[in-house]
Amino acid sequence: MRIAVIGAGIVGLASAWALREDGHEVVVIDRHAQTGMETSHANGGQLSYRYIAPLADPDILAKIPAWLMRRDAPVRFRPCFDPRQWQWLLSFLKACNQNDKLRSVGNLLPLSLYSQSLVHAMVERHGLDFDFVRNGKLVVHRDPATFAAARRLIASSADLASEQRALDADECVALEPALARLRPHLQGGIHTASEDAGDCLKLCRELETRLCEGERPAEFVLGDEATALEAGDGRVRAVLLRERGRLAVDQLVIAAGASAPALLAPLGVRLPIYPVKGYSISVALGEQGAAAAPRVSVTDFQRKIVYAPLAHQLRVAGMADIVGADASVQPDRVATLIRETREAFGDWVADAQISTWAGLRPATPTGRPIIDRAGAVNLWINVGHGALGFTLAMGSGGLLADLLAGRHTAVPHEGFLLANATPQGWRKPLRA
Repeated sequence: MRIAVIGAGIVGLASAWALREDGHEVVVIDRHAQTGMETSHANGGQLSYRYIAPLADPDILAKIPAWLMRRDAPVRFRPCFDPRQWQWLLSFLKACNQNDKLRSVGNLLPLSLYSQSLVHAMVERHGLDFDFVRNGKLVVHRDPATFAAARRLIASSADLASEQRALDADECVALEPALARLRPHLQGGIHTASEDAGDCLKLCRELETRLCEGERPAEFVLGDEATALEAGDGRVRAVLLRERGRLAVDQLVIAAGASAPALLAPLGVRLPIYPVKGYSISVALGEQGAAAAPRVSVTDFQRKIVYAPLAHQLRVAGMADIVGADASVQPDRVATLIRETREAFGDWVADAQISTWAGLRPATPTGRPIIDRAGAVNLWINVGHGALGFTLAMGSGGLLADLLAGRHTAVPHEGFLLANATPQGWRKPLRA
């Protein structure tokens, strides 16, 4: 069967990988001339399989007023004349309750662990080179209240409790000596030894290379934008491309991230997805940096910043700017990342070579992706992964392949249906 996948980020490529494994003829379409050029390009680098708590959290509500007054706040909001922004925000605020948070964690954890098993199997079988390391993750807390909440979350899940342990501040520094400068500010941390890290862009390029090999090489249509979908009699017949024209398909998968809502709206499919901009810096590790940087992936919970050691660089990522479709790199946000990295790990950061990036994470209000059929019998969507795209990509691709084949899914899929993508009781359609 000929299946087109729109989107050559990590989610689209993972979908293409799983579908070709099922024996399908796969065509990957992306408006960029290379794979992985949007949200996958320089993300945080952490594969956080057991740390999948959504941004929608009851604790965030009390912080919003103070964040609105701070230019360096972890979450920043700029109102737009866009009803979709306001509808998404209202739905997001509705999701900031303990029941929806625990529901999202309960849905995401099986998918995340499935993704981990697929990544490990892929690395073992194919030896992909993407700076992959099984170095564990430490989430550090500066606030006693959030540290207590994190311990309660572990206690609520047997799966989490079996892999995670709470450390006091001294134990955090003993585990990761690079945190010594932060010791006076720490209440403790949650350590998960089984977490991984890697370079998402490198994995995109590795998947592209391998997809083009073998008996059923995938076709890549890069540098050409899908402008519309040709549909009739309940089916998608073709993708209309700006340069190539009409591309006939048997099945179509939309994995186009934040661009997906506009593409699907003409078919009457309303996706509750809005872009949440994140930033990263990649700090080159010279001799001094290599000695001072962390070996374990670190997340600063209060600052909403992650630190992932990747071969010869330290990837630092964070922030959540709800500012519409603006992917520009804002100097003050980059300055905040540099300042926080320097304060955490040393003055060597000021002299290091640093590259910067910003990307639009396609987020649902609940933090759960949408993996479902919608709008036509042969139209599938795999979108809305927010900050967890790298972590959930392989599992999402596997789940999509199961659904398309009509077989029993490897993990429960009800939580990822389009109808369940917004908080319980919130079912008002979004306007295009």
